[in-house]
Amino acid sequence: FEAYKAKVVKPFFRDHFARIDRQIVLIDALGAVHHGPQAVADLQLAMVDVLQAFKPGQNSWLSLLLGAKRVEKILFAATKADHLHHSQHQQLAGLVQAMVRDAKDRAEFSGAETGSLALASLRATVEETRDHNGQVLDCVRGTLLDTGKEVAMYPGELPDDPAQILNAARDGGQKWLNADYAVMSFAPAQNTLKSGEGPPHIRLDKAVEFLIGDKLS
Repeated sequence: FEAYKAKVVKPFFRDHFARIDRQIVLIDALGAVHHGPQAVADLQLAMVDVLQAFKPGQNSWLSLLLGAKRVEKILFAATKADHLHHSQHQQLAGLVQAMVRDAKDRAEFSGAETGSLALASLRATVEETRDHNGQVLDCVRGTLLDTGKEVAMYPGELPDDPAQILNAARDGGQKWLNADYAVMSFAPAQNTLKSGEGPPHIRLDKAVEFLIGDKLS
């Protein structure tokens, strides 16, 4: 393992990350929530280790001259936003922001700009509202990857306060006390795009705008 870090990991960080000044961090928070508090705790620890590799801050002429680029913008993005109704996207983004709060604060203190959002680079579902036993549920509908069957799913509701999830993960809980969260694997929609059209997505344009919008203006 030490040889792997010395021969593979360190050269990768040295040769690749040294040239980066914009970074997007993709976080499968929804998948971790689905697997329970321990998975959320493991993901949070992993993110701490990963984010320590970044050197956030503003680039000066001297840092550029010396070839020591800093990461000026970091976007923390919760993936699989298409697995939730849009009414819960704010809670998903808030969960990711809370998970990386320490790294976010350090980056901003160093002069970097940070952001967080929920996105899906390739949208695999559509939204619909269903009445179930007199209760109105905000669902997503798509084709299951393993069976090809079309289903509508209500994944459960994320809390408005992400501390409800993070505290349970920190305390070593084995399952959620008040709710269960489901995630299914959906297949991409069949390609019916016309020439010049892009695939359906959720906030991929906002991610690009945040990261390199100033470079394009």
